[in-house]
Amino acid sequence: MAFGTQDETDEVMNEINMTPLVDVMLVLLIIFIITVPVMKHAVNIDLPRASSRPQDAKPQTVRLSVDADGAYYWNESRVDDKELARMLKVEAVRDPQPELHIRGDKNVRYERVALAMSAAQQAGLRKIGFITEPKPN
Repeated sequence: MAFGTQDETDEVMNEINMTPLVDVMLVLLIIFIITVPVMKHAVNIDLPRASSRPQDAKPQTVRLSVDADGAYYWNESRVDDKELARMLKVEAVRDPQPELHIRGDKNVRYERVALAMSAAQQAGLRKIGFITEPKPN
């Protein structure tokens, strides 16, 4: 027996043995192949079906015009003061409530436009706007 000598069979191995690594990778691959479909369809439910059409609830627009003489026009048809108040009340109770666009002639007395605005407010209309034309440059 000689101390300090090594057999040639006990040499240090400086390469990695790839066989166990490939075996582990194949086992993991098989596990993932089996478990992914199970996880994807874990709970089967029957979902209700509904139409996805957007509801188009755009409010109508009522055009109230006041000409130079102070006459009222409801969507281009002439109405008197009492009829205007009744028509405004009918429109105020609609759902969705229409928008009231007031177009006043530039030569009309402001009083006639103010009376129309007051009647619309008393009827309960909330959306009132004025229609004007831009100044030419």
